[in-house]
Amino acid sequence: MINAIVWNPDLGIDLGFITIRYYSLMYVIGFLFGYWIMKKVFEKEKENPELLDPLLLYVFLGVIIGARLGHVFFYDWPYFKNHLAEIVLPVRFEPEFQFTGFQGLASHGATVGIALAAFLFWIKYRKQIVHKSFIWWLDRLTLAIPLGGAAIRIGNLINSEIVGKPTGSDYGFIFVQLGENFPRHPVQIYEATAYLILLFLVVWLYFKTRIAFKYPGMLFGIFFIYLWTARFILEFWKRPQREIPNWLMEVSGLNMGQLLSIPGILVGIYFVYYALKNKKA
Repeated sequence: MINAIVWNPDLGIDLGFITIRYYSLMYVIGFLFGYWIMKKVFEKEKENPELLDPLLLYVFLGVIIGARLGHVFFYDWPYFKNHLAEIVLPVRFEPEFQFTGFQGLASHGATVGIALAAFLFWIKYRKQIVHKSFIWWLDRLTLAIPLGGAAIRIGNLINSEIVGKPTGSDYGFIFVQLGENFPRHPVQIYEATAYLILLFLVVWLYFKTRIAFKYPGMLFGIFFIYLWTARFILEFWKRPQREIPNWLMEVSGLNMGQLLSIPGILVGIYFVYYALKNKKA
């Protein structure tokens, strides 16, 4: 297998008393970038700088809680319905006690969590913000999300999780941690690349065009259409994270990740339509 990469990396930095997992560091990178770029937005549009820290806190909690609950209810409810304590605890009690961290996190849930967190932030600080429109905040938050998504997918690659389907050729990654000796599609890299392209797209549209200012909601709409279309397509190369009922598979021919992506695409189309109808002079 000349073109196959045997993948068996260290999972973190061992400090002796604790191991700092690279997956966790990817989250840190994502949040630090999000903070930095939102600071640029606040400076550019003269938003209240005192709101930057609480915004980051709200989004952080939205990501973690939303991603966790998304995984629990969308992908692994048959297990967690019998292990409710493990939803909020970073441990597993069966077959033996084990510290696992919060390994089960779903991007669909994180998206819902971010949107809800942004709304709660907007409600709480509405009297202090300069830009009163909630859509203004949705448009600007699109700049902070893609790099975090890309970083997390690299973290998934390091953890040998959310893997692709077998390539059936010499191309791909052999995930030693999974006890395998055949290559799979490195779908984590595919998805991370898609998110980086999305990052460049929304940053260019915001800083180099007037779309975000003339068409409120357009940036968010484009972001959602691209994000969930890319996710829908890449699911064809990804090993399904959860089996859906046979009848639903037969009717749709889709997996859970694709079914959950369709509403996101429709939401994006609606926001593009809304932006076109509410163009500012």
